[in-house]
Amino acid sequence: MAIDNNCGYCVGGEPLAKFGIKICDLDVSQLILFKEQSHKGRCIVAYKDHVSEIVDISDEDRNKFFADVNRAAKAIHKAFNPDKVNYGAYGDTGCHLHMHLVPKYKDGYEWGGVFEMNPQKVFLSDAEYDELIKQIKDNLE
Repeated sequence: MAIDNNCGYCVGGEPLAKFGIKICDLDVSQLILFKEQSHKGRCIVAYKDHVSEIVDISDEDRNKFFADVNRAAKAIHKAFNPDKVNYGAYGDTGCHLHMHLVPKYKDGYEWGGVFEMNPQKVFLSDAEYDELIKQIKDNLE
């Protein structure tokens, strides 16, 4: 298993806590609540190993990764009823395969446009994060 000791997805702890809270492990990835919640329910699905590109994993793991993304998206839809979920796969600097799942609401922030990566507008209390995590976990199939 490939690990980068400077990567929050790989090592968790304080590096991960800068931007996210681990919700749970999925089949070949982990589900993370994005701390900045301008888009209620925004999460990240991060692949289990430190690889940069989707082409760096087997076809089987690619299919499992997208099944994990689908599972997380279904939970977000059930928990929060967004009008749309946007999906973003970046990693120019972190180089760890992951996908942002960004719920969008017609009466909410940035409807009709591309989501801002880190708007730094909405942060929650620990209890509020715990409630979002519970809602997502309760809807994971």
